[in-house]
Amino acid sequence: MTLEELEPGDCGIVTGFAGPVPPGRLLEMGLLSGTPVEVVRYAPLGDPIDLKVRGYHLSIRKHEAAMIRVERA
Repeated sequence: MTLEELEPGDCGIVTGFAGPVPPGRLLEMGLLSGTPVEVVRYAPLGDPIDLKVRGYHLSIRKHEAAMIRVERA
């Protein structure tokens, strides 16, 4: 499943990325394989998504979330 499929309050663990090369910008923000993430909320129109990663809040676009594979934790 992908990160965009999780609902607010759901937690997951990053397992990889869709595509051959992971986006460098997402890796720099701490979304590495094995990292736990929590979906805090979606913006009123559904984009961006507010995540809690490594103790801080991170907002990413839905198309970026669709590239991140997770397993539900």
